[in-house]
Amino acid sequence: MIGNIDKERIRRFETMIEQANRIITLTHVRPDGDALGSSLGMFHFLLSRYNKTAKMLLPTPVPDSLKFLVDESARDHMFDYETSEAEVRKAISECDLAICLDFNTLSRIEQLGGLISESSCSRILIDHHEEPGEGFDLSFSVQKISSTCELLFHILMATDKISQDASRLPHRCAYSLMTGMTTDTNNFSNSTYPSTLEMASALIAAGVDRDDIIDKIERQYTENRLRLLGHVLKDRMTIMPEGVSYIVLDKKTLEEYNIKEGDTEGFVNIPLSLAKVSMSIMLKEDKDRIRVSVRSKAGVSARLMAKSWFNGGGHEQASGGTLHIPEDIPSIEMAADYIENAVHSFFTTKE
Repeated sequence: MIGNIDKERIRRFETMIEQANRIITLTHVRPDGDALGSSLGMFHFLLSRYNKTAKMLLPTPVPDSLKFLVDESARDHMFDYETSEAEVRKAISECDLAICLDFNTLSRIEQLGGLISESSCSRILIDHHEEPGEGFDLSFSVQKISSTCELLFHILMATDKISQDASRLPHRCAYSLMTGMTTDTNNFSNSTYPSTLEMASALIAAGVDRDDIIDKIERQYTENRLRLLGHVLKDRMTIMPEGVSYIVLDKKTLEEYNIKEGDTEGFVNIPLSLAKVSMSIMLKEDKDRIRVSVRSKAGVSARLMAKSWFNGGGHEQASGGTLHIPEDIPSIEMAADYIENAVHSFFTTKE
């Protein structure tokens, strides 16, 4: 048994789906591969195995780099609050079951969180982050697992519809889950457990084309991304004596290279290829805030750094956060000073 996946909870999961007439899935702001993969995996499972058409709701649009996951059968059922507010509000007001994927508290879905809080719908949480919030009727919260996609895979495998036979998963469901797990483990380079490899083996045996997934997520980027990466490595990467690398990307630079959502995916991981770097931090200016990504090698807590200095959290080696302008930091120009102060404090002060 993985985490809190047991027969009684699976039966309750199945019953809640069977009794629901209007189902929505929800995932976090700026959806990554795990968020989108778990949402689509759940959608295709509901459609193919229960003949239920769910609506997939997101706070912000799907990045261009992940649009390959959204096939024709799903496209007309996916709405984001930023561009389709009326449809999102209507779907939430009418739903009787919300399946929440890849976030631990309703605050992670911004305006949608308030709408769900006011709704009378039942709520299921499926997530792999620490400190799951309250307000859910059924929670599957497991931290020692690669991704929400992997957690959902094991949940679906335990249902009567699938009965531990991965070949019975709808193909688009299996493909989406494999994609999300692959992106969240950075292609098996972090947060990989025996259960993760069992999932991959089962899905490949069931016919999922892993080579196609790798081609889509690693070999379809824009030229501008590569040119920005060259600029970042040459002129924007600072390595501190503490073994911490940091990168600061301001809006002017992002606009100069015509960078879109998803184009900087993976940048923060690159400095960790250096022997002397144990932690990598990337700040990216976005409207009135600065988005923060923190990655680390084993033995150094990215989670604690993000929690202590960047209003965030996550996993031990992969976390994120946000700095608000001007509440936390006056401007992006002060980012380097802020990071260096944070790093000095972090490595000289015990938890």
